[in-house]
Amino acid sequence: MGKTSATLIGFTAVLMWAMLAMLSARSGTMPPFQLAAITFLIGGTIGLVSWAFRPGAVRSLKQGWKVWALGVTGLFGYHYVYFSAIRAAPAVEVSLIAYLWPLFLVIFSALLPGERLRFHHLVGVILGLAGAILVISRGDIGNMTGQFGKGHLLAFACAFIWSGYSVLSRRMASVPTDVVAGYCLVTALLAGICHLALEDTVWPDTAGQWLAILGLGLMPVGLAFYTWDVGVKRGDIMVLGASSYASPLLSTLVLAAAGMAAFNWSIVAACLLITLGAVIAAKDMIFRRKAPPEAA
Repeated sequence: MGKTSATLIGFTAVLMWAMLAMLSARSGTMPPFQLAAITFLIGGTIGLVSWAFRPGAVRSLKQGWKVWALGVTGLFGYHYVYFSAIRAAPAVEVSLIAYLWPLFLVIFSALLPGERLRFHHLVGVILGLAGAILVISRGDIGNMTGQFGKGHLLAFACAFIWSGYSVLSRRMASVPTDVVAGYCLVTALLAGICHLALEDTVWPDTAGQWLAILGLGLMPVGLAFYTWDVGVKRGDIMVLGASSYASPLLSTLVLAAAGMAAFNWSIVAACLLITLGAVIAAKDMIFRRKAPPEAA
């Protein structure tokens, strides 16, 4: 597989993640652990189906505990918190705040050994947080505390969890993509156990809700993890990283097209501020012509 092809495959994950908020909101009132268990079971099954054509792929599951801990904690933690947030606040607000993760990804990367926090990183953070404030206040900044709720707090947690997971994943580039199926299936098992212990079972009321759940499992909580893994390991990670900063805008456009977000001035401004903040923070990556050579 060529580098360009792998990059294009990776970009499909960005497109699928743009549908996460819309499909989550359309899934009804199913509790978060139950929703995570069902969608990750679907996502894991995608990997199992592919194994039928590549019998040797099962060997990818033989990984150290650190690999499993990172993969399962990242997928399980992020999506439980995200589904909880969607149930507690408007989808467009949760989506925009959660999409601070590309910005935090740059900041966390700048704090790694050999890197340093620069002025444009801080500018990006300020712009991104300004956008988040507009989201929470809904344009009435003087009444922001009255608008802030549990869903917004959980959305911020989503941004921290996924950015932290992404930074740590850079150190495990040699792990094969096939192991993602294992991540999904273990996540589904843990979510199922938590659901049985902590939640009441709620099944969808309509065919539309069932389709939304199926769509979640097939795309943003399924296939997207596989294509993103291919992209970051075999494609141009600089291009993929830059493309992820369009996610807040794409997600908002999907929500608006589905009639779940109005294009009022505060949403538009917040979307632009968060996207611009992430782009400025990632200036070094976007405009770097060639990645530095990897250490032997």
